[in-house]
Order: sequence, then C-alpha cells, then structure tokens
Amino acid sequence: MNAPISPAEFRLTPLSLPIEGMTCASCVGRVERALGKIEGVKTVSVNLATERADITLNTPVPSDQLVAAIQAAGYDVPATVTELAVEGMTCASCVGRVEKALRAVPGVSEATVNLATERATIRGVAETSALVAAVAGAGYAARPVLSGAGDTDDEADARKEGERAALKRDLLLAAVLTAPVFLLEMGSHVIPGAHALIARTIGMQTSWYLQFFLTTLVLLGPGLRFYRKGLPALARLAADMNSLVAVGTLAAYAYSLVATFAPALLPAGAVNVYFEAAAVIVTLILLGRFLEAQAKGRTSEAIKRLVGLQAKTARVRRDGGVIEVAISDVASGDVVEVRPGERIPVDGVVVEGESYVDESMITGEPVPVLKTAQAELVGGTVNQKGALAFRATAVGDATMLSQIIRMVEQAQGSKLPIQALVDKVTLWFVPAVMALAALTFTAWLVFGPSPALTFALVNAVAVLIIACPCAMGLATPTSIMVGTGRGAELGVLFRKGEALQLLRDARVVAVDKTGTLTEGRPTLTDLQVEPGFDKDTVLGLVASVESRSEHPIARAIVEAAEAKGLREKPMSGFSSETGLGVQATVEDVTVNVGSDQYMRRIGLDVDVFAVSAARMGDEGKSPLYAAIDGRLAAILAVADPVKPSTPAAIAALHGLGLKVAMITGDNRRTAAAIASQLGIDTVVAEVLPDGKVEAVRRLKAEHGRVAFVGDGINDAPALAEADVGLAVGTGTDIAIEAADVVLMSGSLKGVASAIALSRATIGNIRQNLFWAFVYNAALIPVAAGVLYPVSGVLLSPVFAAGAMALSSVFVLGNALRLRGFKSPIEDAPGGGRGANGLKEIDHEYR
Repeated sequence: MNAPISPAEFRLTPLSLPIEGMTCASCVGRVERALGKIEGVKTVSVNLATERADITLNTPVPSDQLVAAIQAAGYDVPATVTELAVEGMTCASCVGRVEKALRAVPGVSEATVNLATERATIRGVAETSALVAAVAGAGYAARPVLSGAGDTDDEADARKEGERAALKRDLLLAAVLTAPVFLLEMGSHVIPGAHALIARTIGMQTSWYLQFFLTTLVLLGPGLRFYRKGLPALARLAADMNSLVAVGTLAAYAYSLVATFAPALLPAGAVNVYFEAAAVIVTLILLGRFLEAQAKGRTSEAIKRLVGLQAKTARVRRDGGVIEVAISDVASGDVVEVRPGERIPVDGVVVEGESYVDESMITGEPVPVLKTAQAELVGGTVNQKGALAFRATAVGDATMLSQIIRMVEQAQGSKLPIQALVDKVTLWFVPAVMALAALTFTAWLVFGPSPALTFALVNAVAVLIIACPCAMGLATPTSIMVGTGRGAELGVLFRKGEALQLLRDARVVAVDKTGTLTEGRPTLTDLQVEPGFDKDTVLGLVASVESRSEHPIARAIVEAAEAKGLREKPMSGFSSETGLGVQATVEDVTVNVGSDQYMRRIGLDVDVFAVSAARMGDEGKSPLYAAIDGRLAAILAVADPVKPSTPAAIAALHGLGLKVAMITGDNRRTAAAIASQLGIDTVVAEVLPDGKVEAVRRLKAEHGRVAFVGDGINDAPALAEADVGLAVGTGTDIAIEAADVVLMSGSLKGVASAIALSRATIGNIRQNLFWAFVYNAALIPVAAGVLYPVSGVLLSPVFAAGAMALSSVFVLGNALRLRGFKSPIEDAPGGGRGANGLKEIDHEYR
C-alpha cells in the first residue's frame, strides 16, 4: 500500500493512523501490542474515542508495515484522499519538490501535484496538518480544499483573481519604469545619433544614474516577488524558476552597479551597464506570468461551467405551502416544484406534471426529453415549457452533477504515464541550468575575447533566463484540463486520467450487444397484416390475449398496443400449447397467436408471409403469427432493436481505423444478424461473464490494446479486464464503477468521441512537450554562445526573457485549442446507417 520511507526523508514526528473496527478497551490493547512489537516503533497511544493510533518512531518504518500489523490484529486502516491547494508554484521543478516533500510524510502512499490547477492530491493515512507542514517545509503554502460540487472554492477563485490583478498592476508599473531605461540604453545603440544626443544633453554618467534609479524601483517593486521566493529556495538548495530570474537579474544589476559607482574595480574595456537587461527581464517575465494566469483561468472554465449549472435555490413544499430555500437545505424526500424555464435543482422523480427537459449538459444530446410521472430528473438540467413537481432522491454531493464535477476534477488532477519522463527531467533541470550558467561564465571569462568579464556575465544571465522550465510543467496538465473538460461537455467522463492516454492506443473496440448496441428491451418491430384486416384491430386483439403473460415478448406486444392507445379487451377461454402458441376468445372473436408450427397444427398455411419471415430471420428475429376466427391475419416480430445512433457510431469507429468486436451472451444467429447489419468485424456469441473476460484477453493477444464497452453487471469483469473500460451511463452502478470512462448519453456515439478526444489530447501534449524540450535544448546552447565563434551571434538576456515568457504562453494557447474539439460522429460515413448501408428498422410500431 505504501512505499518505504527513506532515511533521508524520515522525520521523528508522531504518525497518526485512523483505525476502524475498535469497540472496547481490549481492542485498544490489541492494537497497541501489535504496533509495539514492530522494530523501530518507540511509543504507541491508541484512542478509542477518536479511533486513531499515535505512533512515535525512532528508526524508519514503512507505513505499510504498520498498516499490516493493525490488519493482522483484526482491524482496518482506511486510506483517505486529501486535496490541497498549493500556492507559490511557478514551474515544473516546483511540482517535483512538492511531490517529494509529500511522499516523504509517513503514511502517504501516493502524491500527485498539478501545476495548472495548483492542486495536490494525496492518498494514504497521513493527517492533513502533516501534509500542509511538509509543503511549507518545501517552501510553499498549502491549505486543504473540498472536492466536488459542494465546494465551489470561492476563496481560491478570489485569490487567483487577486493574483491576476496584482500581476496586471505590477506589469504596468514595471513597463512604465522600464521604458525610459530601455530607451536610454538600447536607443543609443539602435537609433543613429541617440548616443551623441544623450552625451551632449544629460551625459552618459547621468544616464547611468537615472537607469540605476529606475531599475532599482523595478527590482524592489514589481520584481520583489522573484527575490522573496527565489533566494530562499536557493538557500535551501532547491532552486526554482524564481531562483533563475533572481540570480540572473541580480547578476546584471550588481555588475551595472559596480560599473556605475566603482568602475575602477573592473578591467579596462569592461565598464558597461546592463540595467536595461535586469529591468526588461523582470517586465517580460511579469508579462508572461500575466498571460499565463489569464490562460490558466480559461483552462478551468469547464469546471466553472459545470458548477454554474447548479441552481442556487429550490421551491419546496413544506407545511402546506411552497417556500424557497437554499439548495443546501433541500433534503432527500422533499417535493420540489419547478416552473417553466427553471433549472432542476437536485436529482429526483416526477410526481406531478409533464414537460420536456433539456438534458444536453449531462448527455451531450441536444433533443429535449419528455418527462412524465415516475420519470427521473437530473439536477442542473433545464425544464422547458411545462410545470413539474418531483420528489428529491439525491441532494448535495450525491447528485449526478456533483459526481460529474468530482470525476472531472479527479481526471484533471491525475498524471498520465507520459508525464513520468517530464518529472524525472525537471527535478534536476534547474540545478543543471545553474551549473551550466556557471560553466558558461567560467568558459567566457577564461577563453572569451575582451572584455571577457562582460561577455561572461551577459551569456551566463542569458542561460539562466532562457532555461526556466515553465513550459515543461504546463505542457501536460493544461492539455489534460482542457481535454477532460471538453469531454464532459460532450457527455464523456474520464473517471481515471490514465484512460486518456491508454484509449489513444486502442486497436479494437469490443462491445456488449444488449443495452449497448441495442435498446436493451424487447420491442414490437414488425406487424404486417393480410388484406381485409386492420393493423390496430389485430394488435389490440393480440395484446388482449398476451396481457396475462409476463414473458418479455408478450410484454413488448402489450406495450406497443398501449403506446397506440388501444385498450385491453375482456378475454376468456385462454389455453396454451407450451413453446408453440396460445388461444383465447376476445369479444366473441377467437384469436390464435404462435409459431409457424402452431399455425400449421390448426390448419393454416403461413407461406403467404414467407418473404417477410425470411427477412426477419436474416435480421435475427423470430416471427410470430396471428389468426382471427380461423383466418391467418398477421405476422409479427419482437426483437431488441438497434439504437438509432449505433450504425453511425460503428461507422465512426471504422473511420478512426479501429476494428469493432461484439461480445454477447445472445444466440449466434441473432448476434450474426446484428453484426452483419452493422458491419461489425468480429462476433463472440453465447458467452457467460467469464467468457467475456476470456474473449477480451484473446482480442488483446491478437490485436493489441482493447477498449470494452458495456452497461450491465455481467459486463463489470470485462470492463475491468480491458485496457480501457467504457461504461454506458444509463447502465448499472457496478458497471460504471468498474469502468475508466463513462458515456453519459447511453449511446455508442460517445466511444468514437472519447477515442478521438484521447488522440487529440495526447497529440496536443506531445506538441507541447516537443516545444518545451526542443526549445530548451536548442536555445540554451545559443544563450551560452556556441554560435559566436562561427557567426558572431549572441542571445541578449532581454530576448531570452521574451522567448522564455512566450514559450509558456504558446503551450497554454496550444492546449486551449482543444476547447474547439468536435466529435467525429457527425462526419461518419453512412449517414446514420450501418456500415453495409442497411436501413435502420423504423416504423410506427417500433
């Protein structure tokens, strides 16, 4: 469960573990004895009231050993998930340090930190206070936050807005103070005659004094943020981006200070000032930070929009009247009234009224859904023109919207396997840059042309500034945030962030049939009558005969009649021949319903329907026949119809280059018919749940990575076995819990959207990482001066600062392109028909 604590990371602070299952003082004694036997445990104190064990160690002990001892004594240690908001992180190296500090806390099994969301997610048994203290020890501030819709984190939003406002203010101030410095120094080099003009008017020395004054204001005002964080981090040997900026600007400033006030200390020819470099670097990096903060706010808009879908109040029936209460005061069981145009405040079941409800925010489907008595409502959806009253069934964090927000937050905070390389590199990146800057300074000082000290300083500062690893830290989390947020808008929820990467490499999509490809319930699909008979009359008579039966086929016929408004008629003289057919009298009319064998047994020839019967058989249906007063009247078929969206979804998956396999417990003939109709590549039929697992394993061995789509309890093992499990959101809770991705619409269309989004997001991450790594790899040597011997090119620290700031903005801008992702389903070939061009079955009795 937990990784061992290394001696270097070990702290002799008490470890507090939560314990479940203790009921009396003897339980306390057993736990204390079990823990006291472990080598390295100094003292143990177990409190029955708080259900915690406080342990002091005198040597490092792996936390999983402590947990195992408690479990062996017959008790349990529940692992918890703690989320912290971390302030002060500016680059990828900050992320590495915070993670390292958190993982060193006894009881932590896993810790991940996201630079884009500024959140740390910790799993294990450590107390929150210990986690906050560990983050503080690493040089950052942290506070616990609640996850999910119950906490909109207004405080965090206000803090970030305050940071943006402060950045904007400091940027404007720095720009105003820096502009004269830049013009005085760089203008004399760029504008002809400017140097002579300055010398004639105020004099070069006065110009330097003025530059010193303005630059000092820039560094001690807007630039102070870099020194407050960067210098202490450097003192702790934990240099970060702020440290690079602080060292680079202070080096340029200090050198200029000596050149201005004590030029005799410098070698001849080396008396130059670089006040403009220090001031412009601070200004440009503030510009980058401000643009970064603006873009970061846009990456989290998906969560904000989801939270914004929550109603703030609800109209509840209480004490014989209707009162308006805060959403937090709605209790399960309350009857809530919703007027036309209002949002549904919480989840519930309709008890009065009828209306259409726009559920697009949950399912991604634009067509409003009719809600009548006993229909389920989802909080956050929008009522249309009717009035409804419903009984609340889920409130607060239990609502579907809250769960969706929680899933999106968890996916956005997760780390993908692709991030592992970035983490390894960035942890050592800043120290390596510091060393490289020192090497650059030394090389230019020893081997550079005159004035060597000037060249050494300028190039060392350029290396420090160009190498800030901000873009590396933002490359992955920003794409994940935007991608998973866009997925939520399309009704695709990534429960596990890893699925975002794994789904990209899927080669086969294995699909359960019932409830996934099909509607999941038998429906009357065909009714064809002989001349002289009326469809509605025949259906009403047959439904009256079948009304006594609970068989799914009988129920489908009865439901079709009810949907047509045909009322059940009195029936008498019911008799049946098992497996063949039934006979009854309805309003003095003799009605027979059964198979072709049954019809022949009562002396009727069914060959008149031979063509229709053959077609139904090819479609995997079993035809039934109806006779009225001894005359053959109709042929009927009941089947589990293919969902209208399925053919286009299969076509879209083929369009993405994927093979589609159907794994079902249904009979081979029906499965083959459905597969042929939809153009499915592989069929595995008549399998039990463990057979589905074996089929998934076989597909993995033959084709590679497999994504499995299912909706039932019997699909849960296969969902867990597949590389990526996708559960249809209308399915069972067990299937959804076993899945990595949830398709809220209940349609297979979401699979194509999920895979296309996965590919787009991972492609976006790869672009970001390529830019970040190649950018540093290419420009650090240029900043160090490797091109100077060949072409005489040097990279000014000012341009280095501008390029560094723009690299982060580029990465964020590239990630934000994912907000425009469009599902491939609309462009799928087939125009809503199967891959073989077969028409969907669609008529009035469907």
